[in-house]
Amino acid sequence: MISPPEDSSVPAEIRAGIEADPWTRALGIQILALGRGFCRVGLTVQPHMVNFQGYPHGGVIFSLADTAFGAACNSHGKTAVALNMTISFLTAVPAGSRLVAEAREIKQGRRAGFYQVSVTSGKGALVAQVHCVAHTVPPAAAPATE
Repeated sequence: MISPPEDSSVPAEIRAGIEADPWTRALGIQILALGRGFCRVGLTVQPHMVNFQGYPHGGVIFSLADTAFGAACNSHGKTAVALNMTISFLTAVPAGSRLVAEAREIKQGRRAGFYQVSVTSGKGALVAQVHCVAHTVPPAAAPATE
């Protein structure tokens, strides 16, 4: 569950959709805080989420960051999709580590939004930084009537 007061300005249907996301649920990602242009999510790295070297798979870290970004850029109530995400992996952490991703809106224009996501370990180590650009999708044109 998302804890108030951060979520009070996010439309209830958007909040519910974010919480029900199948990929987020499959990975065990928890929504820790949500507000307009902001989201914090957490994940404990399970043994099946590590690569052959024993560290969290980059795809798991990316998915955690993407979840935070997706929630933050859609928190305004308009449909937004990722246009670009660039990730830098900075520190390896062992299986069992708690990871937290925090997405923050840097600037929101009419069609493009710019976001920064930081992924940290439970011990405070910076695990990854992600620069993101979101594209706001215009509402579909109403079908023509006769």
